[in-house]
Amino acid sequence: MANETPEQPPKLIQIGPKGGAKQDGFNLVTERVVSVNPAAKQLEVELLAYDGKTVVLEVAEEALADLQTIKPGDGATIRVVEEGGKRIAKSFKIRSKDPNAARADAMLVDLRDTHWLNRKYAAETLGELKDVRAVGPLVESLTDEVGDVRQRAYDSLIKLGGVSVPSLVALLVSEEDELRQSATEIIRKIGKPAVEPLAIALEEADDRLKTRILKVLDRMGYKPKTKETEVVKQIGQQN
Repeated sequence: MANETPEQPPKLIQIGPKGGAKQDGFNLVTERVVSVNPAAKQLEVELLAYDGKTVVLEVAEEALADLQTIKPGDGATIRVVEEGGKRIAKSFKIRSKDPNAARADAMLVDLRDTHWLNRKYAAETLGELKDVRAVGPLVESLTDEVGDVRQRAYDSLIKLGGVSVPSLVALLVSEEDELRQSATEIIRKIGKPAVEPLAIALEEADDRLKTRILKVLDRMGYKPKTKETEVVKQIGQQN
């Protein structure tokens, strides 16, 4: 209606130093700075909470000195405020990269190395580091041309546990016998942590994949409850 007040955009969270004047803004925490562009006064960071999507931030004049010290790969807490409809980075607090994360980065590169010994070592090390980013590359390494690399990838996926399962499920219906067998064995050896991701996959699986998932669960000693068995159970309770 004509007399209604236009809806105002939501304000950003109020934050500020304890005891000091508060300013509109929020703290953006990133585990990885993607790129730094001092000339354009811009910073691109990865947002893990949004499945690794990135965002480019404008950098305020007073933060340009800090911008010179931050590097791709750093983690950071960034003070962001809204000015003129844009979100501007006002200051940075750089966090040194976790040594294990840095090592995992190097191993992920080596996993694609042309020399099989480097791939073998990388596949083994990634299992020890238990970095979830390694799941996809390790699944790919199950088809490596070198048996020792395939074996290390196999062992490391077991060490990573339940997080490996969603990436392995599709292999249960692979046309390659060895790959299908490897995926089945890895899931079974992961054990109980594999049950929930298997149950989730079961809900969206086609008939062929559903049959394979049920077979794996059966071998693991689990019997998923179907809608039909739930109805029968409810009727029995009512009687």
